[in-house]
Amino acid sequence: MPGADRSIIAHRLAVDPNHRPVVQKKRYLANDRSEFVKKEVNTLLAAGHIREVKYPEWLANVVLVPKPPAWRMCVDYTDLNKACPKDPFPLLRIDQLVDETAGSALLSFMDAFTGYHQIFMHPADEEKTAFLTPDGVYCYRVMPFGLKNAGATYTRMVARLFQDLLGKSMAAYVDNMLVKSREEIKHAEDLADCFQVMLRYNLRLNPKKCAFAVQ
Repeated sequence: MPGADRSIIAHRLAVDPNHRPVVQKKRYLANDRSEFVKKEVNTLLAAGHIREVKYPEWLANVVLVPKPPAWRMCVDYTDLNKACPKDPFPLLRIDQLVDETAGSALLSFMDAFTGYHQIFMHPADEEKTAFLTPDGVYCYRVMPFGLKNAGATYTRMVARLFQDLLGKSMAAYVDNMLVKSREEIKHAEDLADCFQVMLRYNLRLNPKKCAFAVQ
């Protein structure tokens, strides 16, 4: 998953310089949870999404959230988020998107594959995302889940890349995208326009969460 080029979008952390960095006290994990974290870390390393870091000023703990049949690995960025102002980039209203979609002949629902990880962190801010695991300390090279303004950054990217399609043949809410066509015969053409943008900017979809040509 190559991710969007940094010249197009990169996530920056506007950390308040007057806010002292926080190193969270180490939390211990049960053996089964520790093994799960090790596997997740190896997967992220293999994908190039994280790298090892030494002497970070900010350090957070790993948190496992239940996601049957196992867990989802998250990072407790509570302290880091407190030091960052809120990005005011507006999210669209769901009811407005529904109203604009009503009356379409065909719809295609698309979900970005691990969407946030398709945006890189700004190199200067990578080490601020450092987190502690049983095997060492790592930081994210891509935008992790749990950061205060991650949703706004992703929404900004979608608005920038699909500006010619949004409000016409497309609608989007963060990493959920919809291609809509008033006439069935035009749906393949509308999908092609969307896919051309995705190919150009290296965006990837999760086929398990996509549904095409739904009436």
